[in-house]
Amino acid sequence: MAYATAIEAHGNGFVAAFVAGMAFGSVVRRDLESLVDFAEESGELLSLIVWLIFGAAMLVPGLKYATWWDLLSAVLALTVVRMVPVALALTRSGLDRFTVGFVGWFGPRGLASVVFGLIAYDTLDPADAGRVLSVVTVTVAMSVLAHGLSAAPLAARYGDFSATLARHQPEHRTTPTMRPRRSLSGHVKTMRNRDA
Repeated sequence: MAYATAIEAHGNGFVAAFVAGMAFGSVVRRDLESLVDFAEESGELLSLIVWLIFGAAMLVPGLKYATWWDLLSAVLALTVVRMVPVALALTRSGLDRFTVGFVGWFGPRGLASVVFGLIAYDTLDPADAGRVLSVVTVTVAMSVLAHGLSAAPLAARYGDFSATLARHQPEHRTTPTMRPRRSLSGHVKTMRNRDA
């Protein structure tokens, strides 16, 4: 509802949905685990719908007008532009180079590119919209192929590799579960009780 209302008011639907989520999380403090489970399941369904739309509506028109520049942009986006920032972010993590490369290769996925590409396509003039459609389509299609074909063999190879690492290596650390954050009003009440 927040997204639709913001769009009707010519605002940013994503910001509206984010703010609505923050407000909802601040008000509803109980049973957040079941809400997170529901959000994950419905998000998975919606992402499959987006991929269906991508394959059915965007793929052929996007590839039809693609140029060699779009192809080069896609290759750079899937390698240098994606992997270098991940490597920089993990510089002092102590992770092995193979782990950093693995994370960089399978890092951010193309779903957001499809969604943002469709938004740009709807708001830009036809010439610019066509360029965005071509670049996004080529990049996402290459990502689906490259990552889809390499997922199983690289995951198996990485599993074998990580088994050889010493137990003190960061790759073997468990990831802590995050507790839901307390609302600001709860924090203010705690501060007042402490001061009293």
